[in-house]
Amino acid sequence: MTYISTRGEAPALTFTQALLTGLASDGGLYLPDHYPRLAPETIRAFAGRPYAEVAASVITPFVGDDLPAGLLREMIDDAYAGFRHPAVTPLSQLDSNLYFLELFHGATLAFKDVAMQLLGRLMDHVLKMHGRRATIVGATSGDTGAAAIEAFRGLAQVDVFILYPHGRVSDVQRRQMTTVADANIHAIAIEGTFDDAQAIIKGLFQNQTLRGELNLSGVNSINWARVVAQAVYYFTSAVTLGAPHRTISYAVPTGNFGDILAGWIAKRMGLPIDRLLIATNTNDILARALRDGRYEVRGVEPTQSPSMDIQVSSNFERLLFEAYGRDSQALRRLMAQLSQSRGFSIDPGPLETIRAEFAAEAVNEQETTEEIARVYREAEVLIDPHSAVGVAAARRHLNITSGESPMVVLGTAHPAKFPDAMEKATGVRPPLPPHLAEILEKPERLTLLPNDQGVIEEFLRKYARAKIH
Repeated sequence: MTYISTRGEAPALTFTQALLTGLASDGGLYLPDHYPRLAPETIRAFAGRPYAEVAASVITPFVGDDLPAGLLREMIDDAYAGFRHPAVTPLSQLDSNLYFLELFHGATLAFKDVAMQLLGRLMDHVLKMHGRRATIVGATSGDTGAAAIEAFRGLAQVDVFILYPHGRVSDVQRRQMTTVADANIHAIAIEGTFDDAQAIIKGLFQNQTLRGELNLSGVNSINWARVVAQAVYYFTSAVTLGAPHRTISYAVPTGNFGDILAGWIAKRMGLPIDRLLIATNTNDILARALRDGRYEVRGVEPTQSPSMDIQVSSNFERLLFEAYGRDSQALRRLMAQLSQSRGFSIDPGPLETIRAEFAAEAVNEQETTEEIARVYREAEVLIDPHSAVGVAAARRHLNITSGESPMVVLGTAHPAKFPDAMEKATGVRPPLPPHLAEILEKPERLTLLPNDQGVIEEFLRKYARAKIH
């Protein structure tokens, strides 16, 4: 198994090389040269199996001979041993034909933990194996940063620099990043939006001198290992509902497109997925793109679901690459248009290819609040605003499609991370679990910097300890 860049001008890499590289040197994103297929009997046998066992079966074909199978399984077992539910990602039912996949039982109460706990172990092992250090940089709209910090804190081989939009994440999300005292962790508040922070991260990777000097690596969902690790819970949830003899649909609260792309990957591997429903908040670039065929960046509007306050969804590039028949030249043309004029039109053929497997619904702020209240009233379950966007979109889509396939909504965060939104909608202010309650009292440690790539580069040079010899 080798990995190729969507933009076709970077060298092909092995799994571990792509793991450490993150963003390709040509600005593209890495994808496998092919997608392994799992036989129906293999998928059927996942039913009732431990999550780590299924994860090993799904992830191993993408790793190939790059890591010993026994070692990979040990890291997978260790990554999921600390989750607070024995099923790791349990499935519950909210309504007729409507299910809820709880992805927030990890250390930081967000779905990002599912992939990040494994990513941290993989990267630490590979770096130690080669006697190298790395400077990990990432942008977060809320949850990725906390999950990355928790996964990499205290590790000897890495320094971690996480950029987040100042004043645009919840208090709990911020404190999960800024109350960590480990010397290798740096939380950087950017005076701008998540899209600004993400643009800086991409710019850092395109600075080849800096990239080589500090051995930059990425943990956003631009990192292929993040995406493939997220594909696992599509398999575990689908077999619980009867796959592979029946098809399952998924509604996914979507910001950077990585989580729903993981579902598309699972489908490529043979999982019988009917529809993948993109659920967006008011920042609805993906819903507009599927409706009109025009991917056009507008201003970011702050909402109660801040992890979705994104206009440039990086992983959409991977889907476009596939929809255009892996035509790197066509993909480079689209990305150049996006850079120059903040938008591009999707050609009719690729657009129909995308529409054949994806649908999209945009949910506004009032609808989000109403959905939180409805689920609490009818099912006595508290769901966070991001998950509420997914549930509201799913209900709308089930009405349209008559609910032929079970619809699973990905529950992306614990409600206690957004107590103000919970209290507004339900009158209930959920407490943080005991293991996180202390962050509300801990001192914070952060650096506020302008939206300026040059300033960020100087900060990295000052505090990163990695050097290439």
